Amino acid sequence: MKLVIAGGGGFRVPQVLRALTRAPFLDDITLYDIDPARLEVMRAVAEQFGLNLPITTQTDLHRAVSGANFVFSAMRIGGTCGRVTDERVALERGVLGQETVGVGGYAYALRTIGPALDLAGAVHEANPDAWIINFTNPAGIITQAMRTVHPNSVGICDTPIGLVRKVCRILGVDEAEASYDYVGLNHLGWLRTLRVDGRDLLPSFIASPELSCLEEARIIGEDWVRCLGMLPNEYLFYYYSARESLAAVSEGETRGEFLHRQQAGFYASAEADLSRAGQLWTRAHHEREETYMAEARSGEERAEEDMGGGYENVALDLMTALATGQPARMILGVPNEQMIPALGPDAIIEVPTRVDASGLHPQPPGPLDGPELGLVTSVKACEELIIDAALSSSRELAWRALATHPLVDSTRVARRILAEYEKRHGLFD
Repeated sequence: MKLVIAGGGGFRVPQVLRALTRAPFLDDITLYDIDPARLEVMRAVAEQFGLNLPITTQTDLHRAVSGANFVFSAMRIGGTCGRVTDERVALERGVLGQETVGVGGYAYALRTIGPALDLAGAVHEANPDAWIINFTNPAGIITQAMRTVHPNSVGICDTPIGLVRKVCRILGVDEAEASYDYVGLNHLGWLRTLRVDGRDLLPSFIASPELSCLEEARIIGEDWVRCLGMLPNEYLFYYYSARESLAAVSEGETRGEFLHRQQAGFYASAEADLSRAGQLWTRAHHEREETYMAEARSGEERAEEDMGGGYENVALDLMTALATGQPARMILGVPNEQMIPALGPDAIIEVPTRVDASGLHPQPPGPLDGPELGLVTSVKACEELIIDAALSSSRELAWRALATHPLVDSTRVARRILAEYEKRHGLFD
């Protein structure tokens, strides 16, 4: 079987390649990227890590996806420079610019949807039965757009299953013996039950002192989690603590600026001396992980073990189940159908999903209501406006999306932000 990694010269590709050493069903791993120098760096890293994988590289999209069974989409259109712009343009106007939440994510989506549709179209033409596994951010928006061209597109993220695994670890529960109810959008969801032998363990856990052992509770606030009576995805920090998160990221270097500086240094050094590519990557990767969501975490929390296993392992579990028929359960971005009646059938939501050789089998969640339903429907409506804006090159739809997002408090400011994004990124040309 053949796997194509779109964005194959990207910084996180070695994480994916390490996971793929446990995928014996793959006999062709093609790294596709428009930057041949970065592809050579990734090839060198793989060789120096001794991964012994059947890797080829390709800069032509149609040649890359020819014969593909799986395509892992991890593109970054505009590079880290684009992320810096997304963050700074918003912050300079008093609005959060986080790349997957709010206006920063929407700027990212506006320049990414076109290339994502090109990828989906090329895959569909080459093999309509192939699976696109999307991690290109903002993942919910990009997956939903891709499905208009290639229905076998699914979104992945490691934060929801990471939340489940952290709770199971704290409670001493075997994840395989637990059932759980999780629902929401990408980077906006809640774990609402965790049952073992028919008993929901979450109410007593949330009420107990053990709640302080959960990183998400410390980030968002144990008192607020107890008030909610459910466990939020860590990215809800940006909604529940909007003022504090904005203040934190407004000080000093943004996340995008850090990554741009760090990765530019890594690629320049690695391209100059390919023999040190693996060593240089390991050092840069460690620094990157230590600073993840720094505005929300203390020093100890930044070093906490990743219980999600990383998005690369979610992708591996998904491919393994589809390729071998060995059933797996995970939380995926799938079409809503009628699971949340307030949303359209094609809306991408995140719910627990069983996967086997016959495909994806989402498990309908319990009813979503109250403020959580309001937040989900509001954000999804904005996401769909952004998709429509990208497809129709409409400034008006894009403005509506930015201006009505829950984290934006002024239509005029939203319009100025959009105008600056248009100028910097060449949108709607």
